[in-house]
This record gives sequence, C-alpha cells and structure tokens, in this order.
Amino acid sequence: NQVVHTTVGMFGRTRKDIRIVEKLRDDIWPVMGDQGQIEQVLLNLCINAWQAMPDGGNIYFETKNIELDASLVQPLDIPVGRYVCISVADMGIGMDEATQNRIFEPFFTTKEIGRGTGLGLASAYGIIKNHDGAIDFVSRVGEGTTFYIYLPVSESPVCETKVTTTAPTKGAGTILLVDDEKMVLDVNKSMLEQLGYKVLSALGGRPAIEIFDHTKELIDLVILDMVMPDMNGAAVFDHFISQRPDIKVLLSSGHSLSEQTEALIKRGCKGFIQKPYKLEELGARIQELLRTGS
Repeated sequence: NQVVHTTVGMFGRTRKDIRIVEKLRDDIWPVMGDQGQIEQVLLNLCINAWQAMPDGGNIYFETKNIELDASLVQPLDIPVGRYVCISVADMGIGMDEATQNRIFEPFFTTKEIGRGTGLGLASAYGIIKNHDGAIDFVSRVGEGTTFYIYLPVSESPVCETKVTTTAPTKGAGTILLVDDEKMVLDVNKSMLEQLGYKVLSALGGRPAIEIFDHTKELIDLVILDMVMPDMNGAAVFDHFISQRPDIKVLLSSGHSLSEQTEALIKRGCKGFIQKPYKLEELGARIQELLRTGS
C-alpha cells in the first residue's frame, strides 16, 4: 500500500490535469517483491492511463485481497491461491481488439514509428511474471481501461522494508531534455523543475539540435531519448559532441540497455536511465554526473 501511495502520489504531483483516486485496503496481505520494479510498473501504468486521457481526468488505484480458484487462474497462467490485486483504471479512449491482442508485445505502439515506443507494457508484463504474478486488463473503446496486477501472497513471514521517503537530491543548472513524446516530455520537465533545474525541452532530435546550437555554452547536461522518428539519438549525440566535445549526455529509453546504447556509452555518453523515471533516482543520477566532472 505504501509503495502504491508513494509512487502514484509522485506522479500526480507532476500533472495538474490528472487527479489520483486511491482506495487502498488497510489489512492488505503481505507480498514478497522488488520495490523498485513494482514502482516501475505502477509508473508505466500511470503514464499509459494519462496518455489515454488527452483532456485529463481521474486515475483510480485500488488494492484488495483475493483468492483465485482454478477457473480464475487458468487464463492468467498462475497457480490457485491467495493474491494481492492492484487495479489501475482510467476513463480514457480505451483499446480496440487489435490493440488488445498486441498490447504486451515488445516495442508495440499504436502510434507512428518512434512515437510513444518508450512506454510499452512488455516490461511491466515481464516484471510481474518474474514475481510469479500476472497482469490482465479490461478495455472498452470510448469507456476506458482497467489493468489488474496479481501478486502472490507470501506464506512465510515477511520482513517488511520501510519505503524510503528521503527527499530527492536537488541541484542547480541547465538541462536540455530531448524526447519525441510530448506528454512524456512534459512529465519529465516537471520532475526536473521540482529538482531545481532550469529545463530546455525539445520535442524530437532536430529541435534539440536547434536549441543546442543556440545555447550550448549554457547547458550542463543533456538527457537524450534514443528512439525518435525525425532523428535517432545516435545522430543527435554525434552533432552535440561535434559542437561541444565536453558535453555530458545521459541516454534514456523505455527499454533496457541495448547494443546501440552501450556503443554510445563507449563513445562518450555518461550513462543510461530507463523510463519511466523515479524522482529520487533521477535526482541522484544527475548529481552524480554533475559532481564528477567527467
């Protein structure tokens, strides 16, 4: 419950057009899991719900205890037993049948190539499966979508680790933020501003180059999306270092580290951070890069 409350609360603070509604059961059963990975799944679902509501709206979060019998677990491919269910619901545009059939495929997007590919649900599906759980959904076009996460109850005593609530590391300086997805760009810009940074935001590779060429001496760090339709991250990086060889670039993607990303790191990029970002992790990574001077 505390992981859900903390994670979705952080997302809600970054978007004034979204209202978070929580219904969290007090006597929720214990589960064994990786807090960071569960946070990543919840943030992923938050962003997908937000993208489904271009005019804003409510996102509903609920936790409950549930016992699944044979008839219920068969389509989920999990054992009979006790589970904690986390549901995430929006009143957005919903998904048609073709989209529903492919929603958990890696790199699947309903948008043009390069648009929105960073926030697919394949990673969320994989994380929950690795926790011996399941993720399911119900969606109707024009009515919205509800995702259901099922995590198995721990039958052994669970040593609860308190959710760290230390304040994120704040700093100062100017960051060029590059992403081809406007809604993702807006969320991440808001997060960086919360951390104390001045943010120059660029919607795509070519706008990023234009901004960089006019302000390159003022920029302390670039956060660069790897997959963009107008110009890929590698080409943008090449331009940046041709104009300012000492520029610090942090690569970003909704997918795990790829061969292309590793190649760019060997060529001088300062690291990689996976979307969706967590405020504390983002603040710490930026400060680490700005302090090292390398």
